[in-house]
Amino acid sequence: MPDVVMSAKENLNVAVFQSALANASVEDKLRGIDQALAGDGARADILICPELFMSGYGAGESLAERAEPFGGEFAKHVGDIARRHKASIVYGYPEAFDGAIYNSAVAVGKDGSLLANHRKMVMPTGYEKQWFQRGDELTIFDVDGWKVGLIICYELEFPEIVRACSVRGADLVVVPTALTHEWDLVSRQMVPARAFENGIYLAYANHSGNDGDIVYLGESCIVGPDGRDLARAGRGEGVIGAMLDATAFAAARSRLAYLTDSEALVSLRDTGVATHPDRSLAPPK
Repeated sequence: MPDVVMSAKENLNVAVFQSALANASVEDKLRGIDQALAGDGARADILICPELFMSGYGAGESLAERAEPFGGEFAKHVGDIARRHKASIVYGYPEAFDGAIYNSAVAVGKDGSLLANHRKMVMPTGYEKQWFQRGDELTIFDVDGWKVGLIICYELEFPEIVRACSVRGADLVVVPTALTHEWDLVSRQMVPARAFENGIYLAYANHSGNDGDIVYLGESCIVGPDGRDLARAGRGEGVIGAMLDATAFAAARSRLAYLTDSEALVSLRDTGVATHPDRSLAPPK
């Protein structure tokens, strides 16, 4: 378990690109990232784009032709943009590997290098299970001295996954997502809860608009370790940003030491419900 007192680091400028480019060309998507970092995302240290940003979430049968290997042509172009703006960039894409397709997200560094690649480990029933293989590893990378966990959409809805990132030292967890309008409680309630219960920052990057029959919620957000919004988008396309305070962790984790206190509960997962033979569990008469 890491110490709750974080190592010295500078504040981090985070931006989220809530795009309406699901059905746009690859060129338009690259242009969208460039414009996001030239406009409201200027001076960001890291920009997060939505799940399957490169292909569009609803690409379906065309996923195979749109998929590329880790470090493929799209990633190289994103690297050029990252170098030009001196910003790390995270985006979702269909990853082609060994005859399979993964729902993946890649982190590109400020120098254009490839920092990390995450394959989605759990997928909701239906569409995604039809097209994608599942990954099996947590992903954490470094940006300007910050440890950043990278997960995708549905994974955030499992407390165990976000907690695992936090236990492994993540200060910030970034989440490319494709959240539709009927699941508003995820963005409005679950994202703040995950940040609060782990004493971390969360950046949740959703699509905007429509993708065929899919209607996206929007409502991308950046949430602090106290569970409160630092920035939240509406339904339309745009960029939101926030400066993350590097001193906020110690206060959040000392006030409510969920990470350290939860160690005592790990045994419950393995042993089940404790019994007390010297006590009656019958209801009072």
